[in-house]
Amino acid sequence: MESATFSSPHRYDHGLIGNCAYTALVDTKANISWLCWPRFDSSFIFGPLLDPEKGGQFSFTPSGKNFSSSQSYIKNTNILSTRIETTDGAFEVIDFAPRFNLFERYHKPLMLFRKIKKLSGRPRITVKCNPVGDYGKIQPRVMLGSNHIRYEGLEQPVRLTTNASLTYIVEEKEFTVTEDLYFVLSWGIPLEGPLQATFEDFYKRTKNYWTKWVENCHLPHIFQKEVIRSALALKLHQYEDTGGIIAACTTSLPEIHDEGRNWDYRFCWLRDTYYTLSALNSLGHFDEMEKYAHFVENLNPHDLASLQPVYCIDGSPEMTEIELELHGYMGNKPVRVGNQASMQIQHDAYGQILLAVFRLFIDERLVGRVDQSSVRLMKSILRYIEKTMETPDNGVWEFRGKQAIHSYTLMFHWAGSAAVRKVARLMNDEELAVRAEKAMNYASELLEKCYSQKKQAYAQALGSEELDASALQLITLGYFHDKPKEIALKHIEAIEKELMLSPGFLLRYKHADDFGHQKSAFLACSFWYIEALAQMGRAQEAQEILQSIIQTQNHVGLMSEDFDVETQSQWGNFPQTYSHVGLINCAFAIDKALTAPAFF
Repeated sequence: MESATFSSPHRYDHGLIGNCAYTALVDTKANISWLCWPRFDSSFIFGPLLDPEKGGQFSFTPSGKNFSSSQSYIKNTNILSTRIETTDGAFEVIDFAPRFNLFERYHKPLMLFRKIKKLSGRPRITVKCNPVGDYGKIQPRVMLGSNHIRYEGLEQPVRLTTNASLTYIVEEKEFTVTEDLYFVLSWGIPLEGPLQATFEDFYKRTKNYWTKWVENCHLPHIFQKEVIRSALALKLHQYEDTGGIIAACTTSLPEIHDEGRNWDYRFCWLRDTYYTLSALNSLGHFDEMEKYAHFVENLNPHDLASLQPVYCIDGSPEMTEIELELHGYMGNKPVRVGNQASMQIQHDAYGQILLAVFRLFIDERLVGRVDQSSVRLMKSILRYIEKTMETPDNGVWEFRGKQAIHSYTLMFHWAGSAAVRKVARLMNDEELAVRAEKAMNYASELLEKCYSQKKQAYAQALGSEELDASALQLITLGYFHDKPKEIALKHIEAIEKELMLSPGFLLRYKHADDFGHQKSAFLACSFWYIEALAQMGRAQEAQEILQSIIQTQNHVGLMSEDFDVETQSQWGNFPQTYSHVGLINCAFAIDKALTAPAFF
């Protein structure tokens, strides 16, 4: 494995585009570094992010080495602009995935739209387009049409329609940009219609779609720019066909260099349900919220013996984890596809689903939509909690080598049962209310056994003295409401003392796990910490820390999963939905705390 030293901060120099059918990453030199077709969890057709040789290529390379580039989004959209200046001239690359309303539905084709717009001079470039299949194992046959290139031998026909010279592209020959050049790469169904007119029409419609979508976002009074970008990133991670929301569009980007913590995140974790729906609810985006709730409901949890912690975007449970013979990001191996976490025992999702279902009963926008299936779903999930209250699991951090009765799981057993009790009382279902209260009280009883007198805080698991940043949510979920304020204060102080690397940046836990000791801060923990501060009446401090966490973003406002405080570097799969959801929830929590009294 290659080693690396970092003389300057490592940031992912990529922008994200997509249309809720697929996503792609574009680097600051306007190269497609990651694109999976036809689904988020399919093989890449361009994956130089993980293997420069086997990953294929779709690049616009300027002549010579003396050029500069800058990248930004068209304001309030998911359309990316990359400007490149050379000694011969300058050009701009516009990248987007079409998305707009058409015939009462959203048009979101598996098409990548790219435009080279000449700005000045006579810049010279080389265009390369070499898609691959089966993670680089399949090299397609190249066939020339009159105005397009066909790539045959992949799962579906791939076609590049362009007004650029086909000869120069196939021969990878440098040429001069004398006019605006258009490129439409399609999977399956090709572009039918005029190239330039279709491009400009789709660009206008897509731009209007995103700006209107942002206009319909409810925003806090603070951090609006960051919330908008996070909302746009969150939107792109929803697979609209089923409503599932993936954790990230990438696989095997390491949590820290050279440790083997490389995972496939292109799946839907049930534990994210509560956080994601909270963010969507705050943003006021009802359609996305309802689609995600339907995804969870369509897993048919009332018909299953147990729930997996993670599912594919179509709701299927199979995601066998295998290792691929690829170079890996910066030489980091293994490269994994699939995720073994699907086979683990993780019970915390039950409470999160109940908190999500709870919204169906209290949200006025859903009046009349709650039916017996929702009630049956709620009762089924409560039954899972009752059955697994004392059953060890792998926990929120998905430990591969041990199981325990984790405080995080008990915390959501408690919160989920409390939500059922509220709903039962609204429905005048006394029997269900009694059941829920019994489960709630038992979860609380077990949580109290997790309390460490020595550390004056709630530990990671029953019988453990180790602290865990996930226990910060005892504050945000309201567990301390009927307890003396001093208990909550000491709890958060103990976590700060043991797990904080620098202000606002926390380790998940300090003990060794399957891969040794962690080195990077997990950004979700930062957001849990900020929310806890806001809820405890420390809103000004929370606002200052959130401002520092925002500095971890890359050049276009995208966030990773992990952050190395020492080198000021981004790590982990990217962009990370969980991080952007956390930012949204924190901004709204601080905004609320600044205008409302604290709980304590």
